Amino acid sequence: MRLRVPALGLAVLALLGVASGAGGAPRVSVTAALQRLQRSGAITEPLYGQYQSAYNAAKSSLRKLSGTRAAELGAVMANVEAMAANGLFTPSRLPVVFTTLERNRQWWTTERLPGADQRVSFRGSRLVWEYYPGQGIEIQWLATFGKANGYFLDEENTALKEVLSEAIALATQRAGGIAWEYMFQFDGGMPPWTSGLSQGTAIQVLSRAWSRTHEQTYLTAAQAALGIFKAAPPAGVRVPTPAGAHYLEYTYAPNERILNGFIQSLVGLYEYAKLTGDPQGQQLFEAGDAEARAEAPHYDTGAWSMYDQHSESDLNYHELLAEFLEHLCEKTGKGEPLTPTTGQIPGDEIYCTTAKSFREDEKTPPVVELLTKSLRTNERAGVQLKLSKISSVSMTIKLGEKTVWSNSATVEGGKPRLLWVTPSKGGLYTIDISAKDLAGNEEVASGTIVVRAASKAKAKAT
Repeated sequence: MRLRVPALGLAVLALLGVASGAGGAPRVSVTAALQRLQRSGAITEPLYGQYQSAYNAAKSSLRKLSGTRAAELGAVMANVEAMAANGLFTPSRLPVVFTTLERNRQWWTTERLPGADQRVSFRGSRLVWEYYPGQGIEIQWLATFGKANGYFLDEENTALKEVLSEAIALATQRAGGIAWEYMFQFDGGMPPWTSGLSQGTAIQVLSRAWSRTHEQTYLTAAQAALGIFKAAPPAGVRVPTPAGAHYLEYTYAPNERILNGFIQSLVGLYEYAKLTGDPQGQQLFEAGDAEARAEAPHYDTGAWSMYDQHSESDLNYHELLAEFLEHLCEKTGKGEPLTPTTGQIPGDEIYCTTAKSFREDEKTPPVVELLTKSLRTNERAGVQLKLSKISSVSMTIKLGEKTVWSNSATVEGGKPRLLWVTPSKGGLYTIDISAKDLAGNEEVASGTIVVRAASKAKAKAT
């Protein structure tokens, strides 16, 4: 997940209690939104009092804070206020909205300042929270359901039940079912949004819990959680394709295709269908599986994995994608596969082969080659390379024994350029290049560049 930190102005607005919207139009306040729900009978009077008290307490605490603590709590309050103003207060959403607000008030008034992206927890709760600078601490649903999966595998059944009980209580009605929503701004998305990646993991562990305990609550929740896989964005994550369907990482980004999230959503749907025998789950898996078999090979550059359609994965996402593919390889390669494979390469073969390729990439040095052969004097020239995969590239340029330039940068595979401000003196310059990929594999290359004097007219202009 790649976070763009929002402007501090939102926190300042929350601190000052600004209550006007675009064009000076009156905004619906948190209090007014809650009152409407209470008067309509959508929430009870005790719940109204509980939520209003939480909001008042947060406002009171915010006035006493300063610096980072004020900014973080203010940002969380600004998100709450924006949801109220935009008509996004629904009865099922309020528990997670105000749990997030209350936990942030508790943290920023009593706890230490966390490090960026640090995960934290609260006594008496098994939910996983994460600090997103500029957005406070937020429930990390993917990590929470991953933790639940750990409890399942370790047969810690009491802990499994406790974390799932907390999670189910904070699910929101969405896309004709339920979803676990994120309450913060992330990578251009505004709350509330959800993810096929975290939802697929939720479905996986809920169906596992039902298979072990036979408690109907888990099966009911897992069935309801299928909703976003049937609905188009922004409510859901389903994008129809000629082959079947792609399931999005983010409900707010319908044009972004992130393979690791898509594959993990299929892992969850596969396990749900296998454990429950639900034909609806099987149909959802089959639609996604057909598309994933078409997509997966295109994310293999031959030297590394692509994160989305535009950029290579960082090391964490590369390893995660390989792991998810291995899971799907193992599951679809055992017994009777769910998906008919007549006339097509079996899904398990594609998943296994692609995962193996990515694992081999982690041990293979990058290929680097100098492409630039000549340049002119006195110009901000780019030394062009041929590079097989994303790497940290260092370049040292010498004239004779004297180093005249050095530069380094992390660049993606292809034909990147590293800056060189060429000197006024022409000559034959030697170039030494070192490329180290994200897994630590290193390769070196060398070459020469002839620097020729620029024409008089060009030199004068320079």
